[in-house]
Amino acid sequence: MAQESRKTTGRSFWAWGLEALEPTAAQMASAGAALASRFGMKLTGQAPPRLQDVKLRRPRLKPPATLAEFCATGKFERALHSCGHSFPDRVSKFRGEFATPPDVVAFPRTEDEAVAALDWAYSSGAAVIPYGGGSSVVGGVTPPAEAERVVTIDLTGLNRVLEVDRVSRAARIQAGVLGPDLEAQLKAHQLTLRHFPQSFEFSTLGGWIVTRSAGHYATNRTHIDEFVESIRMITPKGIWESRRLPGSGAGPDPNRIVCGSEGTLGLVTEAWVRLQAKPRFRESAGVAFAGLAPAAEAARRIVQANLWPANCRVLDPGESATNAGLTGAQALLVIGFESSEVPQASLMRDALDIAMETGGKIVDRAGDSVPGPVAPGPVDRWRTSFIQMPYRWNELLGFGLINDTFESAITWDRWPDFDKAVRAKLGRAMREVAGKGDLNCRFTHVYPDGPAPYYSFTCPGRPGSEVGMWQEIKAAASEAIIAAGGTITHHHAVGRDHVAGYEQEAPELFRAAFRSMKSSLDPSELLNPGVLSGSR
Repeated sequence: MAQESRKTTGRSFWAWGLEALEPTAAQMASAGAALASRFGMKLTGQAPPRLQDVKLRRPRLKPPATLAEFCATGKFERALHSCGHSFPDRVSKFRGEFATPPDVVAFPRTEDEAVAALDWAYSSGAAVIPYGGGSSVVGGVTPPAEAERVVTIDLTGLNRVLEVDRVSRAARIQAGVLGPDLEAQLKAHQLTLRHFPQSFEFSTLGGWIVTRSAGHYATNRTHIDEFVESIRMITPKGIWESRRLPGSGAGPDPNRIVCGSEGTLGLVTEAWVRLQAKPRFRESAGVAFAGLAPAAEAARRIVQANLWPANCRVLDPGESATNAGLTGAQALLVIGFESSEVPQASLMRDALDIAMETGGKIVDRAGDSVPGPVAPGPVDRWRTSFIQMPYRWNELLGFGLINDTFESAITWDRWPDFDKAVRAKLGRAMREVAGKGDLNCRFTHVYPDGPAPYYSFTCPGRPGSEVGMWQEIKAAASEAIIAAGGTITHHHAVGRDHVAGYEQEAPELFRAAFRSMKSSLDPSELLNPGVLSGSR
């Protein structure tokens, strides 16, 4: 039957990435041995799940004949679309446990089919989960347990660049296009969006927009908001489409209302986005410091000098040792400049002068102004580790390990105290919950008024209790962030996991106004219920 066929090509139903790249038994054994050595304990792993062993509840809803051709109710699609890639998601999928799978997964190939799927699901009283690449790490695509029926609408069939305006350097693009396919289509026009979040390979333009994704640029234009000219969105009450403009002062910006709405207002189907020519000139450098404080000071001075490097990331000594190959006593400042128009060597010299004035030592240098071949150094090692991180996490499942990340943003004046408070709170939580653990930090983005710190933590867990232990540690992280004055999320979105922190951060009158807007577009409150708000 058509609705039983697999419509997603090549994806693993439990791991990050493709089935062909699922970790082998040897890779997992090697990862387990490394973990055992790291934490001084014996770790016993378990085999990855097999689809034939997975048991799902029966679908409670059947698509009508008019939609059946682009809908699926088979085990693979329902398991794949049951959640994203948060730590609890990864653990549950590895155990073969899929508590709240959608009843039907729709794969519209046109906007008309997306409208038809939304209208049918909504009239059936089903919760509607918009789905792009499924890369959410905050519960943003997980069907709510209390929903009596669930339809997930996978928009990756809307994957074309529809129109290119080379004069204005912009394009009208369907929202379901995955990152690599988007860049491949733009390449034919010698243009690029150049928005590269860590999830780039398996995330979509629409997903970036509704989660306010942060990408390649560490300074200046960091979030997808700044690339959006206009948005087209389908809602239960009709089409929402903003006028395409380079800028406007006409009241609140309708695009900014959609950016960050996380599928609670409608399904984004198209957007006009600002593009650029592909970079031709590049410079990069790695600068080592005696600790995190002077590296952070160098980043502050560079960004406040308005040099606008494309890359300006700080890795603390633990992160530098783990992912860049430094000694463990040094922090690393990663600096990069790029341009399609002009050489960048002079800007790099200015940035390096500031870094050395702050106590830095250049340990890596590459680019157009550097003669001859350059051997891979700390910057290349860190870049490779960054790209491979989600795949490495696949290898760590099954050993009872607790590993995750959380991120925030804070002003420079409060940064030192913020970091101390977060490390103290998380250190205590890991000791109390797990006995021990590692906590590292890096800046993913820096602004003239503050950094965006991104923390990674790892600690041993008890097999079968990992999710409960994670919840205690995650709660401590969120409490520390809010108490110290940071944002609950800089770029991971709110989803379901960050609702409590979001409700403390966002003004009550704003949240009430947003709820009113949602009610006007989604009167039955069926669009991604539980996301951005703890109640339906």
